[in-house]
Amino acid sequence: MAHRSASTFASRVAPFLAALCIPIASAAADEVRSIDKYPDLRGQWERNFVPRWTVGQEKPPLTPEYQKVFEANLADMANGGPGNVPSWYCLPQGMPMMMNAYDPMEVVVTPETTYILISHVNDSYRRIYTDGRAWPDPDATLPTFAGYSIGKWLDEDGDGKYDVLEVETRFIRAPHTYDAQGIPFHDDNQAVIKERIYLDKADKNLLHDDITSYDHALTQPWTKNRTYKRNPNPKPVWLEEACAADNAMVKIGNDPYFLSPDGLLMPTRKNQPPPDTRYFGKKK
Repeated sequence: MAHRSASTFASRVAPFLAALCIPIASAAADEVRSIDKYPDLRGQWERNFVPRWTVGQEKPPLTPEYQKVFEANLADMANGGPGNVPSWYCLPQGMPMMMNAYDPMEVVVTPETTYILISHVNDSYRRIYTDGRAWPDPDATLPTFAGYSIGKWLDEDGDGKYDVLEVETRFIRAPHTYDAQGIPFHDDNQAVIKERIYLDKADKNLLHDDITSYDHALTQPWTKNRTYKRNPNPKPVWLEEACAADNAMVKIGNDPYFLSPDGLLMPTRKNQPPPDTRYFGKKK
């Protein structure tokens, strides 16, 4: 009797449970079909370019005022100083310098957000929102080194699949530069970065990022192409770089110093004075 009752109960409940599973299975299938619309950006991407914004005799389109800032920075570097590149004292490189990909890059695509992950200086990451949101109130938004990015996927060849991600990034926290040469941004910190990210049509293992900077330190918008090559190893080794673990540079006030192997401060340039020690007691 008990066995017959259990069988009857199961036969009545089974259709109900099956009905519950139909929406779940349908939603999962829709999610798979949705992801299929996006380009395959899986894997490890390594830079395929010299990580400088200028090469050879090329000059950045800086205003005369900021050309002088840049020249002073180069002179400081030539004299042994670190210049104005913030990563020497372990600040994240931020946008757009982080897209130089000094270490390998990973791109994770979801319908709402595309994530760009880079482990360099400190773990650096970007969230590119593709959910149709509007820009937040500038007065209620704190700048970050990676900035705030809103993107839109485009199907430019009309084949039903996305092939280009257009991105705009605002609210970038200072200080930041274009590259390790220290090409500067304007002090007003109003820079806007626009990008077009897409796979190469002839080689799907090449990823392009056309980066255009709009900044008051420039005489015109400045566009550079960054190209990355996909590592053929399906299970690549990922690097970790924690800047503070290996950095021998010390910032005291606005001055840089070296930390010697025996733990003592050293100058970075000839005739550099020691830091101000007025708050320390004098040796007897």
